[in-house]
Amino acid sequence: MHSRIYFDHSATTPLDPRVLTAMGPFLGGAFGNPSSLHQEGRLAREAIQTARAQVASLIGAAPEEIIFTGSGTEADNLALRGVLERWGPERGRHLVVSAVEHEAVLATADALAGAGRAELTVVGCDRSGRVDPAEVAAAIRPDTVLVSVMLANNEIGTVEDVASIAGAVRARNPRALVHTDAVQALGRLPLGLDALGVDLISLSAHKAYGPQGVGALVARHGVFPAAQLTGGGQERGRRSGTENVAGVAGFGVAADLADRRRETDVAGLVNLTGRLTNLLTAIPGVEPTGDRTRRLPGLCSFVVAGCRSDLLLAVLDELGVCASAGSACSSGAPVPSHVLAAMGFGELSGCALRLALGRSTTEADVDVAAARVERAVSRIRSAGSAAGSAAAAAAG
Repeated sequence: MHSRIYFDHSATTPLDPRVLTAMGPFLGGAFGNPSSLHQEGRLAREAIQTARAQVASLIGAAPEEIIFTGSGTEADNLALRGVLERWGPERGRHLVVSAVEHEAVLATADALAGAGRAELTVVGCDRSGRVDPAEVAAAIRPDTVLVSVMLANNEIGTVEDVASIAGAVRARNPRALVHTDAVQALGRLPLGLDALGVDLISLSAHKAYGPQGVGALVARHGVFPAAQLTGGGQERGRRSGTENVAGVAGFGVAADLADRRRETDVAGLVNLTGRLTNLLTAIPGVEPTGDRTRRLPGLCSFVVAGCRSDLLLAVLDELGVCASAGSACSSGAPVPSHVLAAMGFGELSGCALRLALGRSTTEADVDVAAARVERAVSRIRSAGSAAGSAAAAAAG
């Protein structure tokens, strides 16, 4: 019998054994504080500097442009809050974000606007989740300080034309800074800082076979955001707090592997993604979401008519498939996807299914998972039909 199938790689990925090997010494005997001057401290500090160079190499940045954080969410917060605090008084307090951003960006922008610290413009998208560079440009004002549009969407996989968006922003207001959340793109898309044309990039290790609890903000020289964590002045004064040495060392190796493996990984994921999409769209009422060509390799997203996301995920878990809706849940209650709502899916926004494949995924995994999804959909729809018939009989 086929074992459980993990199709939630967009939520987190397993730790690569080579990453764990790099982390090992700093989880045991090599426990020095990287701020200390003794030999143990120097060893920890050298590990951080090695990792900084590895992440910088992946992104085409200088090592000193890498700020290690505790997560991708913290990196997003540092970008928005830090830029507004540092540059707002000089350049203005207007923020522009897209309606399909991760909540780490949307909730932060909303909080800043709600507190009266910023003015906020939210730019919409089309039915495929694409953000039009012309619409972003139209939202730019003389007092726009920062624009944030994610590179690859975590729910639907659509890849935005960030380079064109950055160019359009520069044409309207050369002083406005551009940030992109590239957390989902690490290891699956090219991430050249110059090619993207942005000023700040958010990353997270655990989306690319690295450890949980460590991220990074890449910030170009001259645009460093104001520190949001103050204290000992670590990370050149940009993010205080003793560094997670083991996590940072693991991030460095994960970044190096992501860079070297990307083309091989992507080639396999593209084929498997197409196979899974074809199998699932053969099920009546299953519609793929996101852009069909400009999309993240390995991420398959759908709306499933007649199947509420929380019910579908529960049945799939019972059948041995780890999946996601790509949206948050609170206290067990289903929360419709804000991304699908922005795309115009209406009530179907609460019927999302995300299946995210990874390095170890096989054709057999895809075929078995597709069959289990079909069983889950059939079970839920049959239960709903039976409940509806019973209600009608009782009413009659």
